Amino acid sequence: MADWFNGCELNGMDPILISIFIGALTGIVLALTGAGGTIVAVPLLMFSLHLTVAEAAPIGLFAVGLSAAIGAILGLRHKIVRYRAASLIAFAGALTAPAGVWLAQRLPNAPLSLLFAAVLIYVAVRMFRQSRQDPTDIVRSTEEPPCRLDDMGGRLIWNIPCFRALALSGTAAGFLSGLLGVGGGFVIVPTLRKVTDLSVPSILATSLAIIALISLTGVISAIFIGALNWSIAIPFCGATAAGMLLGRLFAGRVAGHRLQQSFAMLAICIAIGMIIKVIWNVFLR
Repeated sequence: MADWFNGCELNGMDPILISIFIGALTGIVLALTGAGGTIVAVPLLMFSLHLTVAEAAPIGLFAVGLSAAIGAILGLRHKIVRYRAASLIAFAGALTAPAGVWLAQRLPNAPLSLLFAAVLIYVAVRMFRQSRQDPTDIVRSTEEPPCRLDDMGGRLIWNIPCFRALALSGTAAGFLSGLLGVGGGFVIVPTLRKVTDLSVPSILATSLAIIALISLTGVISAIFIGALNWSIAIPFCGATAAGMLLGRLFAGRVAGHRLQQSFAMLAICIAIGMIIKVIWNVFLR
């Protein structure tokens, strides 16, 4: 039992082949669910290749940035990315992402694993709830949001509350991205929905642009301190991109809400597995 909790690496299988398999699976899940697929990359890398959170996070962040960049490019082509808001949030995130990477290399694996499990459960519950709602139905406060679109030009009206809200979301997203290797979309998207009156497609496209920029900063920081394992990261991210392209061929043929619910349940199971592993290694081993 202890051997299982210490990892489920396939006997006799090359780590590169394992990373390719997990990367392809991550890309397919990402394409089918529409979002959140890369968050399972870190625990899967931990379980299969005996990596710690600090070792797996930069690889997961690399995949996050790659997949988000693809989505952001598509959004730019459709002219729905709010690049000024994206630049502000990404700049704030770029300031804190290196701090997250630095801290991840110095914290014990157990608390990082528990924190990641908590984030995974939060994302899973949120995705499950969204799968049961109309994706175009956004519940907004009756109060006027601090970031409003100009009726004439269609651009955001900048003021201090708007600037502060967007900058704070970027700060939190950037730190968590560097610390855990996640994109931070679970912080950015709710913030944009709460403090702006942007449309759903614009919010999603803008968040992808932000995630791509913040992830780039985190990856560069990881490279600078020698925390990125290239031998695993390159085949993993290449397979993630290939898996996304493959998954997009089947995305329109399956029920999206069912897939999101299935992914949410899978994420919760993975989070529980991470918690059990920590308890086993720290208290029962």
